[in-house]
Amino acid sequence: MSEVKTSEINIKVTLGDHQVPEKITWSAPDQNKFDQQAKAMLLSLFDQDSRDTLKIDLWTKEFQVVEMDRFMYQTLRSMSETYFKATSNHELSKALQQFVQFFGEQTEIIPRQP
Repeated sequence: MSEVKTSEINIKVTLGDHQVPEKITWSAPDQNKFDQQAKAMLLSLFDQDSRDTLKIDLWTKEFQVVEMDRFMYQTLRSMSETYFKATSNHELSKALQQFVQFFGEQTEIIPRQP
């Protein structure tokens, strides 16, 4: 029987007034990442019993709208790639990619296509 390996990712959120995040740091010791700074995070977990998605969305008070636009664009693009890898559903993945293109253009993260 093979040995079971575990890995941890640790997230620490420093809260200020009214429980607003002031600082987000994360560590992944297996990847030699320690106390990495972040301005925002999205964490989604699919609960196997309830079949619901549990999520935590946090951003620091210094996180600017233009940074949120870029963060969401990159996250949506990544989600499209992940969805295709998991399902091989080219049609829906392409539709999501089209929305990502639209989102990127509307937020001026990427240039508009002629």
